[in-house]
Parts: sequence; C-alpha cells; structure tokens
Amino acid sequence: MISTDILIIGAGPTGLFAVFEAGLLKLKCHIIDALPQPGGQLTELYPKKPIFDIPGFPSVFAGDLVTNLMEQIKQFQPGFTLNERAETIQKLEDGTFIVTTNKGTEHHAKAVAIAGGLGSFEPRKPLIEDIAFYEDKGVEYFVKDPELFRDKKIVIAGGGDSALDWTIFLANVAAEVTLVHRRNEFRGALDSVEKVQELKSLGKVRLITPAEVTGIHGAEKVEALDLDIEGAHQRIEADYFIPLFGLTPKLGPIANWGLEIEKNAIKVNNALDYQTNIEGIYAIGDVNTYPGKLKLILCGFHEATLMCQSVYNRINPGKKYVLKYTTVSGVDGFDGTRKEAEKQVVKAIE
Repeated sequence: MISTDILIIGAGPTGLFAVFEAGLLKLKCHIIDALPQPGGQLTELYPKKPIFDIPGFPSVFAGDLVTNLMEQIKQFQPGFTLNERAETIQKLEDGTFIVTTNKGTEHHAKAVAIAGGLGSFEPRKPLIEDIAFYEDKGVEYFVKDPELFRDKKIVIAGGGDSALDWTIFLANVAAEVTLVHRRNEFRGALDSVEKVQELKSLGKVRLITPAEVTGIHGAEKVEALDLDIEGAHQRIEADYFIPLFGLTPKLGPIANWGLEIEKNAIKVNNALDYQTNIEGIYAIGDVNTYPGKLKLILCGFHEATLMCQSVYNRINPGKKYVLKYTTVSGVDGFDGTRKEAEKQVVKAIE
C-alpha cells in the first residue's frame, strides 16, 4: 500500500502545483491519474497551444507549462500512479482514507484532494464495428510506449495536435506511418502541420485525406483497415490503428463517493479551504463549483494553496505555522536541495 500525506487525484496543472505548495509545508504527495502521463488536458489535448493567462508568462505553450511544473515539484519527490483511475474510497475511524484504483492499487492518505479537472478522461472511440474486440490487440487510444510500434505499420486517425505530434514522432520509429483525416484541413499547431507536410514530401509519412477508417480486419489482432476515401473503398495493411479523436471528460466513480454534486462538479466551501461535504476530502481546480467559480488555471493554483494550508492544520492540530515568503525563507526540497536568493552584497560606500 502506498502511504502519503495528501493523495491528489488528477495530474493536471492544479494537481501538480499542489505538490509544490504541500512541499513548502513538508507534506508528502502522491498523484493518481487515468492518463499515462502527467499534464491532464494540457498534455493530452493541446500541448503545443499557447496559454495567455498564466501570471508572468505573456505566452506559454501548454506542454512547456507542464514541463516547468514538473521541474518545480521534482525537489519534493512526489509519487505517481498513472494510467489508473481512482475507483473507491474508504474513510477510516482515524479520519484517514484508503483509495483504490481500477487496477487494485491501494493508497493510504491523511487527506484527499480531487484535482481531476473536468473529470477522468475517456477516449472518444470511432463508431467502427467490433472495435472493442481489437482494443489492446492493435487498437491503441494512447501512445504509452513508442517502442511498441518499432518497425510496425501504423495508421493514425485524427486532425488535431495529438495526431500530428505522434505522426511526426513515430515517423522515425515505425516502419510505415499513415495519417488519415476526414478533412483536408488540420486543427493543430502550424509548425506541426508544416512538419507533416515535409515528412509526406520526403516519403516518410503517407497522408490520406479526406478519408475515414470504417472497418478493422484480423483473426486475433489488427491486420488491415478499411478506408472510405470520398466514397471509394480501400483496404490497407496495418499492425496498429491509433484513433486520436480527443477525450471525453467524465466525473466517473468519484460521483459515487457521497460528495455533493452540482452539474457534474463537486460543491466545496470556497469561503475557507475548498473542502467538500466530507471532512478531509477537498476539490480544487475545474472539478469543483461554488458561487462565482471561474475555470481558470490560475484560480486552481490559488485553491491548491489554501487547500494545502488547511491540510497542514488538519494533520497538525494546534501546531502554529508561520507563512514565510519563499524569497525570504528559500525552498528546502525533500531531496536535500536548498534554493534561496543570493545574499545581498555588503559594501561600504567610500
């Protein structure tokens, strides 16, 4: 069983920043996320799209923001349970919690912070007959390990950033990469579109548009795909089919935890600490709701900060904590590092 002070459900920007704020209070964090990598929507849906409302950054790519957040929290050594969904929760007599994932991984925590964004993400699956049979037998909705596709024939379907980015990356891994999109136009970063165009010109990527994958063939695994190309039908060989049509957010099993829900969001006490109706369980970021709620990353950062202060007081009743600016106190990481401002030069003026 994994033990921690704060169990954070959701590895999006709010959940990641909560690790930093908890670390300043010497609280250990562990994060659960249903996606195979940290970052939430920022990583999975639009890693190369700029964000304009992060304080101090006139513009920052979503993927770069996640990279920076991961670097910021590295010194506090958080644990991660990725590609698993928080399934059940049990509150013990001592006020702590046991959270179990859909794969049976158990976590023991003194407090739980739900930072699940819009909920757990489920891939949007194309309406293809028998596609469920081929899942994990050649149909992959996420690229968890690129080496799985080494020297294989793969077909990617989609027209957004994820489809473009993985087409570019896997062009140097797979034996053959085909990108299928139902339109001629792509909704992704311009540099990614241009890179795919360049790979197509070099013969490293096959581009088929406008077209759709309509069928899958193979006795035990994917062996071929049917395409509809403007009314014409074509069958192509394939070892893997990767449909990347985005993700559908769902509150999922958390909706059955006894929390007060309003319009698919968790009601919290925003006057104090973003705690839910169950003491010791908090909800921060887009997953919560309260009067005047704004679904902004910077609001999630604020909520994470107050949540951590509340957890500290809950774990250490009666213990006085004096908040200090990091510019004055520096930052002591769990890994033994210390970051602090350079000392001022003391020099007399002659």
